[in-house]
Amino acid sequence: MTAAAVGGLSSLAMAQSLGDAEFNVVDRGRYLSILSDCAACHTAPGGRPFAGGLSIETPFGNLVTPNITPDRETGIGKYTKDDFQRVMSEGIGRGGYHLYAAMPYPAYTKMTAEDNAALFAYLQTLQPVKNQVEVNQLPFPYNQRWSLFGWNALNFTAGVFKPNADKSKQWNRGAYLVQGPGHCGTCHTPKNALGGDKDSEALQGFVIQGWNAPNITTDQHKGIGSWSVDDIVAYLKTGANRFDLASGPMAEVVTKSTSKISDSDLAAIATYLKDSGETSTAASAAIAQSEPVMKAGAALYADRCSGCHTPAGEGIPKLFPRLADAPLVNADDATSLIHVVLAGSRAGSTDSVSTSPAMPAFDWNMSDEQVASVLTYVRNSWGNAAPAVKPADVASLRDHLKKQ
Repeated sequence: MTAAAVGGLSSLAMAQSLGDAEFNVVDRGRYLSILSDCAACHTAPGGRPFAGGLSIETPFGNLVTPNITPDRETGIGKYTKDDFQRVMSEGIGRGGYHLYAAMPYPAYTKMTAEDNAALFAYLQTLQPVKNQVEVNQLPFPYNQRWSLFGWNALNFTAGVFKPNADKSKQWNRGAYLVQGPGHCGTCHTPKNALGGDKDSEALQGFVIQGWNAPNITTDQHKGIGSWSVDDIVAYLKTGANRFDLASGPMAEVVTKSTSKISDSDLAAIATYLKDSGETSTAASAAIAQSEPVMKAGAALYADRCSGCHTPAGEGIPKLFPRLADAPLVNADDATSLIHVVLAGSRAGSTDSVSTSPAMPAFDWNMSDEQVASVLTYVRNSWGNAAPAVKPADVASLRDHLKKQ
C-alpha cells in the first residue's frame, strides 16, 4: 500500500520527520488500521477521524466508541505500547478495567505483538483531538464492568493466531486476516444469549443493528459456496460481483476498508473463505406458487421490482443484485431484505467503481402485508427456498427504523 496521508501529515512530511525504519513501521500501522477498519467505529458522523463518539447499538443497550487519538486527557496519549498490547490481546484498558466486546478484542487477540506495535505507532502520529466520550451508556446491571470477569471466562480465549502447517502461506495469511484484524466473525458469527460468539457456527450469519450479516461459509444454499475466489475479491474490492452488491453496513466496510486492502491480501482472504470448513444446508421445499401469498407477491414483484431485478430475478451484474438462487435471499432471517425494501439502500462507492447504485424506499407506499408477500415470493422463486416473511416482522422493523 502507498501512504497518501498518515495522521494528517502527507507521506513526504512524515518521511522527513521520521527515519526510514520508523516510517515503515508507522506506514504498516496505517495499513493495519485499514484492515481493522478502526476509523469506521471510532469516528462519529460529522466528527473528527478516530476521535470516537459513535453510538453502537447492542442487545443490552448502547455503547459509545472512545477517542483513540493521542490526546493525553481524553484519548490514548498516556498509553504505552504495553498498555495498547493489553487492550488488543486481553481486552483490558489502561488502569486495569475490562473492555466490552463491542471492541472486538476476542478477534484482535489473534494479532501479533509486532502488528499491534505498528498500529499503536500509527495512532500516535494522529492529530490529538480533545473529545471526552462517555463510553458506557448501558443500563444497570450491564453497566457494571465487574460482570465482564464472568463474560470473559465463558466467551473469551486469549491467544495469538497459530498458523496451520498443513495449509499454504496464502491460506494462513487469509485466516489471520479474517480471524484477527478483519474481525469478520464479530458480525457474521451467531451469538449466544450473552453476546459471545458461537464458535461452532463461525461465519454462518447473524442479525446485528437491523441488518443480517449473511452466511459467508461455503454453504451452497445460504452461503457463498457458489462464489469463486475472483468473485469474493471483486466483491471486497469494488462492492459488487456477478451475484450481489454490498449494502447496509457492509457497503461502508467496502468503502472504508476492504477496497483499500492490497490485492494479495484480498486473494488470501478469499482463499481462506473458500477453504475454511465445509458446511452444507439442505434447501427446504419452496412455497408453492399456487399459494395466495405467492400470487400476491408475484403481482407486486412484477409491478415494483421486475424493472430493475428482471422478471426472472437475474438482476443486472454490478448494478442491480441478483435475486435468483442468492445466498442472502435464502437466509433463514429476512431482516436485511425487509430493511432494504422499507428504507432503501445505496451501494458503496470505491476508487475503482465510483458509481453507487441505489434502491428507493418503499415504506411510504407498501403495507406490512405487501412487503411480506413480495419478499416471500422472492424467497421462494427461481431456485430460492426460504421461510415465509411474516407481516409482524415487517411491522417490528418498521417501528425500529422510525426510532433511529
